[in-house]
Amino acid sequence: MVHIDEEMDKINRHMMEKGYKLTTQRKATVRVLLENERDHLSAEDVYMRLKDTYPGIGLATVYRTLELLNELHIVEKMNFGDGVARFDLRHDDHEHMHHHLICNECGAVEEIKDDWLLVLEQKLEREYGFKVLDHRLDFMGHYSDCKKGHCTREKATVTMS
Repeated sequence: MVHIDEEMDKINRHMMEKGYKLTTQRKATVRVLLENERDHLSAEDVYMRLKDTYPGIGLATVYRTLELLNELHIVEKMNFGDGVARFDLRHDDHEHMHHHLICNECGAVEEIKDDWLLVLEQKLEREYGFKVLDHRLDFMGHYSDCKKGHCTREKATVTMS
């Protein structure tokens, strides 16, 4: 489980190193991402969670904040095939972005923290002189126990329409 205050401190330091401030609105946006880490939130999702507590924050501010966090490699902007940009926190305990299993039936998204591509990356560098700096792998399919509308999986993740 991520300790939110520690992660906020790391993100604040990272932003300061890059010449940015963790403003109140940015901090609120990051906190929502940390508190809902498994949910792969869209900008609209983040905004909906913020608007009551921070009535002065606008959707455009949330979009700009998420784009900045993406540029600074604090979050990863991704699309799981539903046309919606979602944001996933990056962690410094993993060299690369984690991978996902995406169920085409129920829309569940499950994270895979293991890095299965290290051997391939080493081979690419050895044989092609290509140094992989990052990668992301999404597996699209369906679970054997999943039928649309009758899934037994926990829906603590993205639900695609």
